[in-house]
Amino acid sequence: MSAAAMNVEMRHLRAFASVATHRSFTMASRELMITQPALTRTVQQLETALQVRLIARNARPVELTDVGRRFLERVRRVLAEFDRAMAATSDERELRLGFHWVLPHPWAQLAIDRFEQATAATVTVSRCADLVADLAAGEVDVVVLRGARTLPGLTAVHLFDEDRVAAVSARSPLATREKLHWDELADRPLVVNTVYGSTRPEQWGPRHRPQQIVTCSNFDDWLELVRADHGVGAVPASVARPGLHPGVALIPLVGAPSVPVRLLYRPHQPDPLLRCFLDAAVSAAHEQPAPTVMPSGRSYQRA
Repeated sequence: MSAAAMNVEMRHLRAFASVATHRSFTMASRELMITQPALTRTVQQLETALQVRLIARNARPVELTDVGRRFLERVRRVLAEFDRAMAATSDERELRLGFHWVLPHPWAQLAIDRFEQATAATVTVSRCADLVADLAAGEVDVVVLRGARTLPGLTAVHLFDEDRVAAVSARSPLATREKLHWDELADRPLVVNTVYGSTRPEQWGPRHRPQQIVTCSNFDDWLELVRADHGVGAVPASVARPGLHPGVALIPLVGAPSVPVRLLYRPHQPDPLLRCFLDAAVSAAHEQPAPTVMPSGRSYQRA
């Protein structure tokens, strides 16, 4: 074993992997529950031991060097194998995944299958009325959240961005359109789920922003308001699946901002089982095909 390897500890690898995943020293320090200066020193110790530069200096957000990117792939494999070994000795063989309305497809099944095959543990999926409250109460271990809302006190891992599609009443004249422009939605009443909806009026420019807002607090009510033609809305493309609602037509959108999809969990160094799920989730996010939607709401997977 080289002298450099003898000086490298698991905490060095965890620190580097967290900074690389979040692309931020600030977010990584929150996840690992150490100060940012201490985290910076830990990463620098790793670079000194290896005698290479892993992270580009003064880049915002954090950027890895070519060596850093190659090293990260190996570090993730090492950490994943270590976490699987630790998880195998744990008495807790269940991971509880929370979501608010519809899980992203096909990411969810890819991530769950990969996690369960690697750990022999089980994922229990729970629909939560209040994701934050259920996390705080320990009812779930990790939750899926769409949208860019900031939720203080929770650690977030970005998975991917989804396209949006328009949702209109099947009896609306818009239902026959092959596509709609994002700005066209602003000319009509907009149905907004104020709790965990991913579409809000401020996402339009100040000169072309919806003036009539119809609010609700859950996805089921949102669907019914759109069906009744009280307004239009937009949903992530992975929600646009056959049979979502017979009275709602889903139309491709042009010019719409994407929807970030993230995993959130309590701000502590996660246990081995949770780490294994995060690894499977990020891996599945990189491999899933991007969903899109055909006119009339028929969905397919874009190669």
